Amino acid sequence: MTEPRVHHYRAQCSWSGSTAVGYQHYDRSHRGSAPPAEAELTLTSDPAFGGDPSRLNPEQLVVLAAASCQLLSFLAVAARARLDVRDYRDDATATMPEGDKPVRLAEIVLRPRITLVTGPSEERVRHLVDVAHRECFIANSLATPVRVEPLIAFVEAG
Repeated sequence: MTEPRVHHYRAQCSWSGSTAVGYQHYDRSHRGSAPPAEAELTLTSDPAFGGDPSRLNPEQLVVLAAASCQLLSFLAVAARARLDVRDYRDDATATMPEGDKPVRLAEIVLRPRITLVTGPSEERVRHLVDVAHRECFIANSLATPVRVEPLIAFVEAG
């Protein structure tokens, strides 16, 4: 019997500067990458914690990872079912109440708008959204609940 494959992932973060000036004044900007991908991001903390609102922060990346994984999982499930998906757009959100200790993302809500060619029932598509959610590696890896609220539309082939 063949052993199951084990996938390995790397990520690198780096920062330099000085925290000697105190909590309110040090630079939160840092760099992140995930070899072997060549892209490098300049990240920061949430603006509520002194970060630059024009840059991505770790909390946003978690929400983005959950949304991206659901998208990829749904497209795979739909392709295996031979459904013709034409468009998928998600407006994902998360909440992080500071009053709940330890502070953490309390919930992620994915709101995909999925457009398919007419054919399958909406019930079938919703079932496949649920299957994709159960197969989503990121949602399965998080302690934070991930809820999916799809909006499904159909278009004629052409």
